[in-house]
Amino acid sequence: MSGNSFGESFRITTFGESHGPAMGVVIDGVRPGLSISAQDIQVELDRRKPGTSNLVSQRKESDVVQILSGIFEGKTTGAPVALLIRNQDARSADYNNLKNLFRPGHADFSWWKKYGLRDWRGGGRASGRETVSRVAAGAVAKKILLEKGITIVGSIVSVGGQTENIEKVIEAARDAKDSVGGILEILVLGVPVGLGDPVFDKLEACIGGALLSIGGIKGVEFGDGFALAAMHGSQSNDAISANGFASNHMGGTLGGISNGETIVVRVAVKPTPSIGVPQQTIDENGNEVDIVIGGRHDPCLCPRILPVAEAMVAVAVCDAWHRQENLVKD
Repeated sequence: MSGNSFGESFRITTFGESHGPAMGVVIDGVRPGLSISAQDIQVELDRRKPGTSNLVSQRKESDVVQILSGIFEGKTTGAPVALLIRNQDARSADYNNLKNLFRPGHADFSWWKKYGLRDWRGGGRASGRETVSRVAAGAVAKKILLEKGITIVGSIVSVGGQTENIEKVIEAARDAKDSVGGILEILVLGVPVGLGDPVFDKLEACIGGALLSIGGIKGVEFGDGFALAAMHGSQSNDAISANGFASNHMGGTLGGISNGETIVVRVAVKPTPSIGVPQQTIDENGNEVDIVIGGRHDPCLCPRILPVAEAMVAVAVCDAWHRQENLVKD
């Protein structure tokens, strides 16, 4: 199976299944001498872990990171950094009645059609549990970028089309045994001019690809995004003066290369597909059946997918930085 790695000069490869013994990531391309500790990584993992409130999945995972290689006495060695997060609270029995059914909105059907088999215990590699590895990798990328003056800040813009009383919107969906989607915004501050490459490796293409690789994210826009389609050029162009840009409608890039402005990217997060409302589906023999999904699931993905989105933006920007360094050296 391909598609488990992302990046070129700063490359991550994730592994593990939702109900397997552990999740993990191998990060290649980390320069030696970076100061980083397990606690630096743990801070990011704690933002994503389940069971922290009644607005998220009640699966109880400590998500404690174990450093297997690449870090010695608090500094990276230049060897691949390998990080492991063990699974502790998988309940495969919750899925026994679903193992021959395809959950609507999940990867069950397409995965089974492609490979002829699937891990029905929580979705295996297609589970949101896989993203814990991305957050661990993102913590390393964030640390690298921070040393270069680049910071990444994310926020929830809206949930269910609402910008206020977000918690109540999520609670209402949970109480109705339903779910709700939302919009996240990620800002990349302190980006210098010159990151990203023309044509196929544009910076927004790399960031967009990183974000769309996250299960649950179904749309990405930069700057004013889709609103640009209703503007005139006289409105959308970012005027340039001796003091810099007068606006940032383009979201921090021109021609796929960073222009020194803040990178602004927003993503659309779909409602969690695992819901307690009856839905129609089919079984592996093509028979139509009604399905009600139990177990422990997020009524809204936004709170826990936010650190994942930040992590993937960090990985993409870090990779672009490494590519730029290699270009200058060459």
